[in-house]
Amino acid sequence: MPTATPFEYETQMASETEPSTRVETLGGHPRILVVRRRYLGDIVLLGSVLRNLRLHWPSAGITVLTEATYAGVVPLNPDANAVLTFPRRTNGWLEFARTLRRAQFTHVFDFDNTDKTALVARLTGAGVRATFDRELIPFRYHWVYTHTAKVTNAFYDSHHITETYLALPAAIGVPIASRDVTLALRPVDSAYAQRLVPRGGNKILIHPGSRSPHRIWPAERFADVTDRLQDNLGAQVFVTAGSGEHPLAEQIRSQARSHVVTLDSPHDVGKLAALLAQFDVFLCHDSGPMHIAAAVGTPVVALFGSQNATIWRPLGERHTLLQTPLPCACIGAAAPTPCVRDDSYRSYCVRKISADDVFAAVTRTLATGR
Repeated sequence: MPTATPFEYETQMASETEPSTRVETLGGHPRILVVRRRYLGDIVLLGSVLRNLRLHWPSAGITVLTEATYAGVVPLNPDANAVLTFPRRTNGWLEFARTLRRAQFTHVFDFDNTDKTALVARLTGAGVRATFDRELIPFRYHWVYTHTAKVTNAFYDSHHITETYLALPAAIGVPIASRDVTLALRPVDSAYAQRLVPRGGNKILIHPGSRSPHRIWPAERFADVTDRLQDNLGAQVFVTAGSGEHPLAEQIRSQARSHVVTLDSPHDVGKLAALLAQFDVFLCHDSGPMHIAAAVGTPVVALFGSQNATIWRPLGERHTLLQTPLPCACIGAAAPTPCVRDDSYRSYCVRKISADDVFAAVTRTLATGR
């Protein structure tokens, strides 16, 4: 096996008879399928992989396969050519399999290695099929893949998720020349967003939602910071809420003494990205919108609970991450429901972050400018 640097992985060939990376391509150009089912932030961060594939194969056809809910990210990535989505119903798989075969993919990068994605990799008939072999996670489909990237838990826990992602193209010999993740805004989406947000002044957007209710900072503290930002700095504060988050946004608006503008979070990812790009600071939890904001160049102040911030922090140098020292003890009687210390989806560590710290972080970020 080759030396396990810089990714601590091992390149493995399924057998001596399997084809190598020197496969026959169509017209000399690889046709690549990148498979990642979910979630929003994960699809955004695949941009680092797509960038390196494009740099290595400038004329390649690159298709991303994901669930329909997250497919809107892909057209914003300048290195992707197309997007495919998984069938919503069982009876759609036959036609989906035909689509995979007609595409004549030469390379498949499977970032999930589940039953479903292993089937997809095999159905493509691609000569190169690569996936991860994660330590302590059962790997049942060695026979499907021609290459694997073996990633240790120590490496996974101590590096940003994009470093783990990049181990997969590196496993078949793709040079890692970039770690950029950038989304390109469409003019029609920018025009939409500019109609919603006035020009001039310091503008701050708050997104108070999270997939886990345990990771939500209290509404009264968001309201407190909102008042201070407007009273002390003269900033304009907006709150955006997605599906199911409107009660939380209303709590913030009703508890704030100052005027707060509420905006519906667009369902269309392109419009959401353009909206985030209008602001000087984006205050949020660890979330998909956090990664979108970083990818369009908006400075982020992110509130983390007990999840691993090394893996999931916003990518870039202009962002601030606030997190209580870990491991943190549960907050006891102050918890709305029972708190599970070692489960980041069921602990309330984010509530140990003070309003003073958040206000100071946003103030510092505003001072540095865009």
